[in-house]
Formats: sequence, structure tokens, C-alpha cells
Amino acid sequence: MIFSRRARTVALTVTVTLGSLALSACGSGESGDRGGTHYVMGADGIETVAAQERGPVGRIKGETLQREQLDLADLRGKVVVINVWGSWCPPCRAEAPYLNKVAKEVKAKGVEFVGINTRDDDRLRPQAFEDDFDISYPSLYDPTGKLLLSGFPKGTVNLQALPVTIAVDRKGNIAARAFGALDDTKLRRMIDPLLKES
Repeated sequence: MIFSRRARTVALTVTVTLGSLALSACGSGESGDRGGTHYVMGADGIETVAAQERGPVGRIKGETLQREQLDLADLRGKVVVINVWGSWCPPCRAEAPYLNKVAKEVKAKGVEFVGINTRDDDRLRPQAFEDDFDISYPSLYDPTGKLLLSGFPKGTVNLQALPVTIAVDRKGNIAARAFGALDDTKLRRMIDPLLKES
């Protein structure tokens, strides 16, 4: 079959557009509106908020992938690392071993990790993801992103830029965030300063 030059151009444009969408759906990116929170970007890509300018995380509660109830409010008094991920997301897979490693290392210091799985249509793939990486902490199941949009101040997360990791201080305030896959060194840079706070 012979295609006209115009048909080939349209087909190429559609292919490039779809490819760009596929890459941005899981890659790192800016969050847009920062919701009035005063983030400062470090050279390592981690955005932090000074203690006096932090705002509270919203109500984050629901059912985990294992169908157990989890309420972030029950973790007040601990440093909490929230990782938003999807089983379909290659950078999420890349960072999973580091998240699991650091979660085990800092648990005795009063740090809790909580995942929020999003944009997975069923629980089978994210459960298999957790099994593959032997994930040691729970993940809330949020297929539509409703929990994310209601649980964080506007602009804190971006469902088109996964993974995103958020560190919450002992008072329940958002202290840091990072878009894109993290390794253990960057995770510790988010967590260690919060452990030194009273």
C-alpha cells in the first residue's frame, strides 16, 4: 500500500506524540503549581522546605494492596517516607531495591516507609511488583489518584511524573520531595536531616 506524503507526516506526528506521552507518563518532571509551599531545589534534585515554612500533609488513609487499613495519622511522631509508584513505571522498578534497603536500615530509628500505588487497574501487577522486590513496607492502593489529589496540598505531586518521593517530618509536615528514581544515597539525604530534628 502506498501512502501519500501527508499521510506519512500525520502518522509520524502521531507516533512521536504518543512516544512523548509514554515517556512523560513515568519520567521526572516539574509539578506545576507548588501550592504555596516554599520548596528549595538542591543540586541533587531534592526539594526541601525549611522547618518554619512546612505545611501539613493531608488526610491519607485507605486500603493497602493486601486489603489492610492504613492511616498516615497513626504514624505521627515518626519520620515518614511516602513513595508514589506504579508497577508499569520503569523508574519505579529501578528505585525499588534502594527504597527497600533504606526502609530496613532506618526502621529502628523511627522511620516508616509507605507506598502509594497508583494508575494500576488491578492489584495483581502491583502485588507481583512487591513480591519481585520483596518490599518490606505497605502500599496504599490508589488506582485513580483520588487519594493523592485529596491527601496532598495542590502541586505537591504530579500523577504524570512518577515516581515521586515525599518525606514527612515527625510533626506531620512535608519536609522534602523528589521526582524521579532515587538511590540509597539520595534517600538518606532526605531522611537523615529529619532524624536530627527534635
